[in-house]
Amino acid sequence: MPVVFFKRFRMQFDLRDAQFERIVVPEGFALLPWRRSLLPAHAEAKFRSFRNELDSNVFPCLGEADGCLRLMKEISCRQGFVPEATWLATYQDPVTGRMENCGTVQGIREKLDVGSIQNIGIVEKHRGKGIGSAIVRQSLKGFQSVGIKIVTLEVTEKNTGALRLYERLGFEVVRTVFKSVEVSEVY
Repeated sequence: MPVVFFKRFRMQFDLRDAQFERIVVPEGFALLPWRRSLLPAHAEAKFRSFRNELDSNVFPCLGEADGCLRLMKEISCRQGFVPEATWLATYQDPVTGRMENCGTVQGIREKLDVGSIQNIGIVEKHRGKGIGSAIVRQSLKGFQSVGIKIVTLEVTEKNTGALRLYERLGFEVVRTVFKSVEVSEVY
C-alpha cells in the first residue's frame, strides 16, 4: 500500500486571560456534559461526523462505528481525561421532535496546565449553524475550570472549514506536523 503524508497543524489557545460569557447554543440544539452513560452517543456522533471525511483516512478508526466506540472508551479511560471539557451536542427536530446526536468533543490533560482537545466532530448537515463554535467554547471553559492554561488541538490542513473555525475562535498555529498513513487510494 502507498504511504501518504497528511499535513496537519497543531494549534493552541491561551486560556490565561480568556473570559467566557454565556455560551450561546443555536435554537434546537443542546450541549450535554459528560456522563459515562452518554459514551455510546458520543461514539455515534463521532462516527456520523467523520465517516465520510478526510480524517477517516488519516485516522481509520473514525470511519468505523466500532472504531469510534473503541476510541471513546480509550479516551474516557485515559489518565488525564477531562470530563469538564467533554460535551455532546444534540439536535431536536422542531417538526418531528426526533432527537439526534450531532456533535462531540473530548478533553485530555496532557501536562499539569496543558490540555488537548480530541476529535471535535459535527455532523455535516449541522455545520455552519454555530454549534461547532458553541461546543468548542464550552470545552475551553471546561478546561479553564480545572486550571488548564493552554489548550492544543490538531487539524488536517485540507479541513479548511475546521481550520477557519479554530482561527475565528482564537486558536493560533504553533507547529506543522505530518501524519503518515498507509492508504488504499491516493488523494
